[in-house]
Amino acid sequence: MTLTEHEDAALPTRVAAKEFARKIGPYQRLALTRPITITTHGHPSLVVLNVAEYERLKRRDREVLDLKTLTDEQASELLQALEASRPAVASDEHDHELDGWTP
Repeated sequence: MTLTEHEDAALPTRVAAKEFARKIGPYQRLALTRPITITTHGHPSLVVLNVAEYERLKRRDREVLDLKTLTDEQASELLQALEASRPAVASDEHDHELDGWTP
């Protein structure tokens, strides 16, 4: 069973643990299409994601790339992953923390 567009749009991807427990079925179905962050006392504590994504991440966790032997396909995939992992615009508010910092 998949979520209707209405159900999908109505469920947030960040949810309190109590709310997740109360509506576990719909959130499980939503997690098949995107990760769900579960919070405890307002802080992220768990992420629910589908098995395929979990296994992909586990494979990548153990993958070591040698830049000298990187294929064009690997370089493209790496660049795409880096581009997709850009911080949220809201994180810009922390830029001032690096003012005056030098390596």
